[in-house]
Amino acid sequence: MFADISHERQQTLLRQRNLFALTSAGLGIALVVATSLAATRDREVVLLPTVPRELTVSSAGVDADYLELVTRDTALVLLNRSPEGLDYWMGEILKLADPVSHGQLKADLVKIVAEQRGSDVTQAFVIRSMTVDPKGLTSEVTGTLKTFVGAQVIASDDRRFRFTWTYRGLRLALAGFAQLPIKDTSKEAR
Repeated sequence: MFADISHERQQTLLRQRNLFALTSAGLGIALVVATSLAATRDREVVLLPTVPRELTVSSAGVDADYLELVTRDTALVLLNRSPEGLDYWMGEILKLADPVSHGQLKADLVKIVAEQRGSDVTQAFVIRSMTVDPKGLTSEVTGTLKTFVGAQVIASDDRRFRFTWTYRGLRLALAGFAQLPIKDTSKEAR
């Protein structure tokens, strides 16, 4: 009787061992196939004519070069506008918006659109300098903001803007922007 119980127990253990061996062999084959597919994949690099160097994106954080390029493009889209393209302008900025800040950004942009719609006022911004802080996810842009009515320049002022960003996963998104006071360089020169 003990021999029957012992034999039955050995057969159960043998079946479990064989099942474990088959599962291990299957996983080993899957690992070899996945490794070979990963090793033979072509590397893809996205080339943009406006980017002078290769950029990489990682989950470790935002690279300063990447933040600078995104800030440059966002500032130019945000600060160059005319009444004819206001809907497109607002849509493009909202595509960059962080989902958490989307509502507040949209409210700010709707105010600007309401003020400018139906007028002949156009804005053009020329960037003079830019500073980026990849750790703090902020960037500042300084330049000249020209305001036109028709073809005539009615104002040309130095302005400074701060952009705040969020970085989740691999997506850099606009969290907010604000105009800052211009730094007085004449006091610093003394």
